[in-house]
Amino acid sequence: MKKKILFLFYVLVIMIPFNLLAQDWRTNWDAAKVEAKKENKKLILVFSGSDWCIPCIKLEKEIWKDPTFNEYAKKNYILFRADFPKRKKNKLDNSIQKRNDMLAIEYNPNGYFPLVVVMDSNENVLGRLGYEKTLPKDYISRINQF
Repeated sequence: MKKKILFLFYVLVIMIPFNLLAQDWRTNWDAAKVEAKKENKKLILVFSGSDWCIPCIKLEKEIWKDPTFNEYAKKNYILFRADFPKRKKNKLDNSIQKRNDMLAIEYNPNGYFPLVVVMDSNENVLGRLGYEKTLPKDYISRINQF
């Protein structure tokens, strides 16, 4: 009986919420652009320093991992992250780093972190924003204002 209760606890408290919080970040930029156009969704390109940029880490914890944001994003956005870690243990594959560098040249030439670039489904930049100490629903509203 105890094993059944523990298993049920594990499924309900640990596994289900973990799956609900799963972020839907694309890993192929070209495919993300095609998907945004096909589904007529906004394309959200995020420049992040995941292991050194404190506002980037806060944005991750407070917005990107929030269930409210994730539920809304799955229906309305195509998410793509261009990460620029500094620690050797987090070093990206050369091809990924090269792609991120090219994206930065085009969309983040001033090197701001974090930088959230909001585009329409045709890759037209609608606006940019960074970290804001706000609720996820308010951050969604800011994105949608563009």
